[in-house]
Amino acid sequence: MSPVLHLEGLRYQRAGDGGFAIEVDRLALAPGQSVGIVGPSGCGKSTLIDIVALLRRPTRVARFELQGSDAAALWQRDDVDGCTALRAAQVGVVLQTGGLLPALTVIENVRLAPRLLGTLDDAWIDHLLGALDLRGLGPRRPAQLSIGQRQRVAIARALAHRPALLLADEPTASLGVDHAPAALDLLLALARDSGAALLIVSHDLPLLRAKGVPLRACAVQGDTVVLQEAA
Repeated sequence: MSPVLHLEGLRYQRAGDGGFAIEVDRLALAPGQSVGIVGPSGCGKSTLIDIVALLRRPTRVARFELQGSDAAALWQRDDVDGCTALRAAQVGVVLQTGGLLPALTVIENVRLAPRLLGTLDDAWIDHLLGALDLRGLGPRRPAQLSIGQRQRVAIARALAHRPALLLADEPTASLGVDHAPAALDLLLALARDSGAALLIVSHDLPLLRAKGVPLRACAVQGDTVVLQEAA
């Protein structure tokens, strides 16, 4: 089975940070596979998510394939529009703060990406809303929701266009210890249900371990953060 994401020989040098860099020797994710990225605050986990989401250009990369498309070649050609189109079609992102559009209702937020892509599937969206206990909240706006409800809407929105790759940046950090495990269970189950590869960035190592998520760790080596197998 071909990987959804395949990175090799990646280095990202961040300007203005005294030489701070991120290096990934190899990272591959198959359809339905989940991997957690752990490490202390400020070690570059969210920056790595941005790189994988084609929001930041790698300083160098030997191989960067996303759902069969050569993202490395897009960057080499400076094809920003191509990167944007690939991200829109193949990547879903769950942000720590939800990132919902405040002027849109719940259902409008969830349906936005597939509507723009021309892939709207109301049966799939209804399944997501049911699985996430969001039915009946469609007419509400984000300000009318609890923190947990907003985060569940963010998960539904990220999966609504059936992306090949789902990226979750601290998806349970705002939920507290009582609600985080259930939210992570939902995220893992829905990613498997949709066949998406899932990359989770989190500082909550015990929770990811408790859920059996394979882990990679950001290890600081001088001015460079290296992604390696978690101890």
